[in-house]
Amino acid sequence: MSVDLQKGQKISLAKENGGALSVVVMGLGWDVAEKKSFFGFGGGSQSIDLDASCLMFDENRNLLDTVWFCQLESEDGSIEHTGDNLTGAGDGDDEQIIVNLDKVPANVKSLVFTVNSFRGQTFAEVKNAFCRIVDQATNKEVARYNLSAQGTHSAQIMAKLYRHNGEWKMHAIGENGNGRTFEDLMPQILPHL
Repeated sequence: MSVDLQKGQKISLAKENGGALSVVVMGLGWDVAEKKSFFGFGGGSQSIDLDASCLMFDENRNLLDTVWFCQLESEDGSIEHTGDNLTGAGDGDDEQIIVNLDKVPANVKSLVFTVNSFRGQTFAEVKNAFCRIVDQATNKEVARYNLSAQGTHSAQIMAKLYRHNGEWKMHAIGENGNGRTFEDLMPQILPHL
């Protein structure tokens, strides 16, 4: 059963029947909000390029590696981005980052997931935006977080996966920000580590 996460909520990534998830998919999906014309009729819509990124940090808050549209796989091979979606067209996940939790190096303490509007469009122009965690083995959704906080921000720190007492947990951060890439969010990310 999937959990609808609230901002700040934390959950365990243990399976319902015991044991831990080994491979999870962080899915990002969105649609373009219809624009209203001056007379209230549909003004059409344009494509929006949201980008999902995964940042790998050690316990000292040092950035070890990044997975994003410019680097689709972590250097150690434990995390893979399936490719850049430039429009948000279609149903379901528009971008996916696959994380093999069993292969993430032991020195990695946190994985932070961000979303950025590469062209600088704001989330006021986005609807039905979400991130979700899926157990790849069963293709079952574990948790979902609604990103459609309509506003003037162009980025968000979505969530963090982190190790705690030998198990992986998820923290829905949901902090809005601005910037075209994850690099612009670094000052906001560090306090969450």
